[in-house]
Amino acid sequence: MTVRVAILARYPEPGKCKTRLIPALGEEGAAELHRKLTERTLDKARASGLMVELWGTGGTKKQFKKWLGPVRFREQPEGDLGERLLAAADPYPVIFLGTDCPDFKPKHLRMAAAHLEEDRFVIGPAHDGGYWTIGLPHACKALFRDMPWGTEKVYNTTLARMAGKDIKPKVLKTLHDLDRPEDLERWPELLS
Repeated sequence: MTVRVAILARYPEPGKCKTRLIPALGEEGAAELHRKLTERTLDKARASGLMVELWGTGGTKKQFKKWLGPVRFREQPEGDLGERLLAAADPYPVIFLGTDCPDFKPKHLRMAAAHLEEDRFVIGPAHDGGYWTIGLPHACKALFRDMPWGTEKVYNTTLARMAGKDIKPKVLKTLHDLDRPEDLERWPELLS
């Protein structure tokens, strides 16, 4: 059983990524920060030793490979985040990552993979009420349909849906996302 890490990322085009940070950084600055976050996420995921796929949007396969080098690339389909996660989910087991959690470490992914290999779901809560990762040993579409994406309700809604399916996930360390201008002070090294 091979655990995959599926990273969902946007091509760093100014004005199209990290839009909530544009008031603080400008379009170019927000795109540059997104570029750094994506590269950092990909490097850490690769360091975990797990198979890594990049599910990209906003750019072509050629653009992503020119930027990130050799990478197992898949194009994200249209739709909300839940639809895009469902498209990237199969084959299982899978660990999903975005690119906005600078503090996760390769060991977090290895720990998640170990739980998936024991047929356990995994979730890593974020301080903002969402989650920075979720791992599925098998399909559970209810975790991605009609979710209040982008709100502080995502984590608790996901846990409630898991409980409704009698799923007791392994909860990983709570980490911070970098989404809003007030989050920037946590990682001054990313702004240099």
